[in-house]
Amino acid sequence: MKAGVIGVGYLGKYHAQKYKAMDGVELVGVADVDSVLAETIAKENNCKAFTDYRELLQQVDAVSVVVPTSYHHKVALDCIEAGVDMLMEKPITTTVEEADEIIGKASEKKLILQVGHLERFNPAVEAMIPSLTVPVFIESQRISTFKNRGVDVDVVLDLMIHDIDIILNIIKSPLETIHCVGAPVVTDFTDIANARLIFENGATANVTVSRISRTNTRRMRIFQPGSFINVDFANRKVMTMHLKKGEFQANGMPKQDIVVSSFPEGDALNSEILHFVENVRKRTTPLVSGKEGRRALNVALQVIEQIKDHQKLGVYAEDMSGN
Repeated sequence: MKAGVIGVGYLGKYHAQKYKAMDGVELVGVADVDSVLAETIAKENNCKAFTDYRELLQQVDAVSVVVPTSYHHKVALDCIEAGVDMLMEKPITTTVEEADEIIGKASEKKLILQVGHLERFNPAVEAMIPSLTVPVFIESQRISTFKNRGVDVDVVLDLMIHDIDIILNIIKSPLETIHCVGAPVVTDFTDIANARLIFENGATANVTVSRISRTNTRRMRIFQPGSFINVDFANRKVMTMHLKKGEFQANGMPKQDIVVSSFPEGDALNSEILHFVENVRKRTTPLVSGKEGRRALNVALQVIEQIKDHQKLGVYAEDMSGN
């Protein structure tokens, strides 16, 4: 299979490395508007360098698209026109309308469209799936120190969308209401946010994200009848606690069976790209297809819009007005 990477910045260069190391895959080339960067990554991976990705598309079967989100729509349409399968980094694009166009045209041409929601391939997330029953409350925190990348978008599209995707996948009920707040602190976009997602079956998820903290935390806690699951994304660990019916501790709390699993050698990006390669070969639907990418984007955009509405009425608007 002939593969390529469009956009070889911070994340794109790792896509190139994964393709290069895979059996049965030839990394034909990498493309980037920065010619020096393209040449550097191409040399490291013994492949061709392109500054015009459309030239690369003529020589490959599939590509990873790792360009800024604002360019996803244009690049995706060019990939579709060339008949090339895509692994599109998250979010799928910037609007639901653009996502619908990409999904529709890729489907018409029977092309593989996978969206890069990387946390779905975190081994800790994969390990928690068999323990899920009926989640009733989810608490999620994705808090990171400030990095001067990904700041061309709102923190909701940068970070929260990971957790939105996971939550929408594990709660099997339509989303009913959203309540959220957030604020810009360092950038011109929202840098810290909280969203409460309430589903028709009564399940609730409380999601907090920040990219301006002094420490890094990436975890999710899932409460369901008779059990509790704690997922540590960063350290790739999952703890499952099951309550024993009819067996009690001295304080009246039911006794518990606790199982802790750790996956120190897990490589989510490699698993994600390997999954994409297998989908291309077998013409199968990805775990995170365009449909799932659109679903997460739609909720994320609703969160962003509600936060903007609150900001217009709140202290941030007063500060900006000079009052």
